[in-house]
Amino acid sequence: MNIFTIGFSQKSAEDFFKKLQENKVEKLIDIRLNNKSQLAGFANAKHLPYFLKLHNIKYEYKPKLAPSKDLLNNYKKKTINWNEYIEIYNKLLIDRDILKNINIDDFNNSVLLCSEVTAEQCHRRLIAEYLKDNFDNIKIKHL
Repeated sequence: MNIFTIGFSQKSAEDFFKKLQENKVEKLIDIRLNNKSQLAGFANAKHLPYFLKLHNIKYEYKPKLAPSKDLLNNYKKKTINWNEYIEIYNKLLIDRDILKNINIDDFNNSVLLCSEVTAEQCHRRLIAEYLKDNFDNIKIKHL
């Protein structure tokens, strides 16, 4: 099973959709807390499903995979560091009972979307690793 991750920041629409097509992504799973930001441009939830449809890619919004507002704000304000963020986010996934509330097959050839430029310090990497740790035969590729 292939799970991809991508951030839309600092990418043109052309580059973004080209990466999805080159990797044969079948579905984009939006895991952003706020997917309606006007700063998102082509990745705004109002426009993104339409653009994806033009590329034969399905769209699904899974806010339960997003960090809580408090967690995100505390990290942005630097009241917690990245390691604390990881610990709190992983606990959040457990508290939300994510493993029982998803069908892992829905993630095959899907890309997890967030805004961060790289996956290094982004929850999209954390959820992909969480899934890989709990299910067999998952390969992660950050686009």
